[in-house]
Amino acid sequence: MKALIIGGSGGLSGMLASMAKETYEVWALTRGKRPLGAGIIPLCADRDDREGFKNAILGAGVTWDVVFDCICMNERHAKQDLEVLSSVSSRLVVISTDSVYDPARKTTPQAEDGFFVEEKGAPEECSYAGNKRKMEKVFLRYFSGEGEHGLNVTLFRPGHIYGPGFLLGCYPEHSRQKELPDLILAGHPLSLVTGGIHITQPVFVRDLARTMLDSVNRESAFQQIFCIGGPEAVENRLYYEILGRLLGVEITIQELPLTGYLEAHPEYSGHLCHRIYDLLKLKAAGVRLPDTTLAEGLKLHLESLGYL
Repeated sequence: MKALIIGGSGGLSGMLASMAKETYEVWALTRGKRPLGAGIIPLCADRDDREGFKNAILGAGVTWDVVFDCICMNERHAKQDLEVLSSVSSRLVVISTDSVYDPARKTTPQAEDGFFVEEKGAPEECSYAGNKRKMEKVFLRYFSGEGEHGLNVTLFRPGHIYGPGFLLGCYPEHSRQKELPDLILAGHPLSLVTGGIHITQPVFVRDLARTMLDSVNRESAFQQIFCIGGPEAVENRLYYEILGRLLGVEITIQELPLTGYLEAHPEYSGHLCHRIYDLLKLKAAGVRLPDTTLAEGLKLHLESLGYL
């Protein structure tokens, strides 16, 4: 069997490519700026070069059993997928994001339906979340019957993804921070907004990749969007406390007040809310759920960075 990954050198897409090799002959389309894993067949194009993307995929002369799109960022990309991929595959799995939900109107736990962010203007004027929601709406129109269903499509909305290939840290002021383990080891106090009391449900990267792979042949997942998160929902502060225990250091948390912070840092609006997800729809579809505990996942993450 054959699989194409759009992406293939990033944190999630690289893990997905590595794991997919157990079942598939794997191609990866990237800009060619970072190395691919051993045995991955490269295709080179810039995702935003419409003709280059189309020519690279159609020019490969391959029919794939599944395509995984890990970098579908806006409505142009979604339309591009439907236009190009339907002639080379019948199955598409796409990564969206939990950021599509309006953080001020989320429910706990958040199901697939809900209040979504507004999408204003052209892609270059939209936020990351707004562009992702525009992307989703292209597929939702497709699900509702616009055009023939030449592709069976599944979208996943992960929250915080962690594990090998990613930087540590899930919450401001210590989010995706390269020096975070060293700060902890040095006994540096960690500054967390609200002391880190907002609840999060991180998903380990290998679990997410495994769920994506498991969904491929499940008809119950066709033309569906799923929330996805790990097996535990915890206060963000616990994420950092676990890191401290694994590193053998007791951490100190300094609380930053929420008042005024969000106004000064609107980019963190999706973090300063509870990020808990209802996985009942995913479970009902029979797709394998993430099961790596946060402590085990963070241990593996630190090992990948050379700290354990």
